[in-house]
Amino acid sequence: MDGFEGTIDGLVNFVKSWADAYIESDTVQRFVEALHLVMGRIGIPSTIHPTADQVVLSSNITILTLLFYYHFIGRSHQHRRRQLAEDLKKAAMRVMELEEKLLVSAAEANEKEDGKSVRIFMDGAFDMMHYGHMNAFRQGRSLGTELIVGVNSDDSITRCKGSPVMNDQERLTAVEGCKFVDEVVPGCPYVMTSDYLDYVIKKYDIDYVVHGDDPCIVDGKDVYESAKARGKYQSIPRTEGVSTTDIVGRMLLMTKDHHKTSGFDNDDSQLISTEKKSAKGEILGTYSKFLTTSRMLRLFSVGVEAPQPGQKVIYMDGSWDMFHAGHISILKKAKERGDYLIAGVHSDAIVNTHQGSNMPIMNLHERVLSVLGCKFVDDVLIDAPYTITPEMIASLKIDQVIRGAATPTDEKLRYEHAMNANIYHKIPSPCDFSLNDIFERIQASQKRFEKKIEKKKKQEQEYYDNLYGMKNGEKKE
Repeated sequence: MDGFEGTIDGLVNFVKSWADAYIESDTVQRFVEALHLVMGRIGIPSTIHPTADQVVLSSNITILTLLFYYHFIGRSHQHRRRQLAEDLKKAAMRVMELEEKLLVSAAEANEKEDGKSVRIFMDGAFDMMHYGHMNAFRQGRSLGTELIVGVNSDDSITRCKGSPVMNDQERLTAVEGCKFVDEVVPGCPYVMTSDYLDYVIKKYDIDYVVHGDDPCIVDGKDVYESAKARGKYQSIPRTEGVSTTDIVGRMLLMTKDHHKTSGFDNDDSQLISTEKKSAKGEILGTYSKFLTTSRMLRLFSVGVEAPQPGQKVIYMDGSWDMFHAGHISILKKAKERGDYLIAGVHSDAIVNTHQGSNMPIMNLHERVLSVLGCKFVDDVLIDAPYTITPEMIASLKIDQVIRGAATPTDEKLRYEHAMNANIYHKIPSPCDFSLNDIFERIQASQKRFEKKIEKKKKQEQEYYDNLYGMKNGEKKE
């Protein structure tokens, strides 16, 4: 208590001596004159205008109050905020651990009593596959132990709704590259008849057919009626906030609304596996960074672990925008060079700086989930540094830095340290498909896609209206 009183007495004496000298200063006199002038103009009587002593006294009281608050209350609040932030991070880590255990337990519980696997079947076009499709696969697989995915043929899609952007092989490669998919059935019809469904169930030993919770009606009949009647049907909720229609719209409208101010500096780049093991990480602990996708990030991260001692670590960075067959092919090739593949994903700001326009089409959150869903990727470096440093190579224990055949103009600047360490390698891509191919195909059929977007948006709005009991954006009574 004596220390507290001594601090207060010291502050009072200091302020008093300072005030005595300051009252007579030109600065205070000019300020008081200006204050009197303003008060007079707004009709305040001169009899109640403050004197120089009163002005300085009021200022001193204000300063003392602020100092007192900061010293005795503000610091306490800061400490409490820091403690709450730490508690929140620890809770997030605990939630992640429990979710992992729950998913593992669910997978074990899904096995049949005789120990045989439970086989799930899903089908679709999966055109311009995105993390929404991958999340559907994740949900479907969580209902059993093996996921078999049927991919609609080009011909059947074209007959029903026009040609897809991606061809058969490109869509097959995208689905096969997803870590949640165990087997792929090519050439499935777009219209899934009851007869074909019965054929699939028998041929592939399917236990359950899974589809989204939106109705699938053909010629007035529920496509999955026979599966439901046999007790072999289950539904999953669609992934909200992303659709092929939305992505095509971004490309045609050239918008940047989807870009995120990530808040990640290069020093804050974080591996998924590191984040899972440390309560000090910021990815899951900061609302502004992964507000809408933090839970999905955790679900996609199940099974992600740091490399084991002695494993050869490969690193490959990029924007990975509109994650497609070309990306999957080069990542597969990169993984073949080692045991453990880390994919670095650049921030929206970095991608836009170097590619311009409204790039990237998919924001950082969406691109991270897409890359994390690839079966050839072991870990993801979120908001990866554009320039690879010696510290980064040492920290991640990188044995090789891989780059595709397309050489950036600033290659020497970005990869100088990897080159000097003799760990930089360029490899040809097995697939020459690129983001430019997608742009060209979309632009070649722009009018058709614009009509399709308008129709699809109406259907999606009706879906959400029915799901949430909304009508024209308002709650139904």
